[in-house]
Amino acid sequence: MRHKFRYTLRRNRKKWLSQLVATLFLLFLALNGLCFIAAYGLTHYKEPGQWSIARPKPTSLQVPSQIGLRYQTRRIVLESPGDRSQWLDVWDIPLSRSKASQGTVLMFPGIGGTKGTQLLPSAKVFHDLNYDTVLVDFLGVGESSGTRMTVGYREGEDVAAVLKDAQKQKLQPPFILYGISMGSAAVLKAIALDQAQPDAVILELPYARLVNAVRSRFQVFGVPSFPLCEMTLFWGGVQHGFNALAHNPVEYARSVTVPTLVLQGERDPWTPPSEIQDIMTALRGEKFLTIVPDAGHGLLVTVDLSLWTQSVKQFLSRSKK
Repeated sequence: MRHKFRYTLRRNRKKWLSQLVATLFLLFLALNGLCFIAAYGLTHYKEPGQWSIARPKPTSLQVPSQIGLRYQTRRIVLESPGDRSQWLDVWDIPLSRSKASQGTVLMFPGIGGTKGTQLLPSAKVFHDLNYDTVLVDFLGVGESSGTRMTVGYREGEDVAAVLKDAQKQKLQPPFILYGISMGSAAVLKAIALDQAQPDAVILELPYARLVNAVRSRFQVFGVPSFPLCEMTLFWGGVQHGFNALAHNPVEYARSVTVPTLVLQGERDPWTPPSEIQDIMTALRGEKFLTIVPDAGHGLLVTVDLSLWTQSVKQFLSRSKK
């Protein structure tokens, strides 16, 4: 009797363990499926009329002439062997011929932003400081081709292409790269891995490590960050062909030897002061930091125009020396 009881107990335990393993395996597959879908939805856009789980492709609702700036629209065709179907849509905003240009600022928006939704307020300041500007829609947004977004990784190639084009077009040097949030990550990646060589850099609202940036958003919205954050980044990287878990702008910053200005909001919920300090430490050239009081993760020029303008003006003056 005792032997039979032990046999039954072992059999039930084995059955219970097998059911537990099967349940955990199914849960693992379900979580991966959800993260795969989430990664796709977060890193792709859809064209009007297209059915997709992705978000609508961002568009520009304002043009430079609405704030008194004369501009021209053109396309930069990206150099891909055998494929000329990819292009970046840009706005050139030159100074009037009566003014002497102090240089050219190449401007890049953040996630979900276009040249007409995120870049015009700061472009107006650069214009008033006598700089020509080139406002860029990354691939996937605005009037540029494509429907994908890679949180600054592939966008680094866009930055390098725009800088190369500006030099080819013989626009007025020095060339300053200006990026907002994801745009700043793309700028750093372009310098570190895509052979971009600007004369100066302005980083607004940068993030240091992609995994931390995503984790902070999960936490703010009350979603368990582990392991969903890592799984979502893994599948996003698989979908776009790069290691998203190793996408760390703070590491790219070690390749930056030109003068750099970092602009950060005091109350930015996504990037803590410690990560901004990590970026400042990594930068190898002359560097300056401006913290905008009471500002979060939004366009800092619209929060404190005076401080933003003063910081940029002083930086541009110093970087010329």
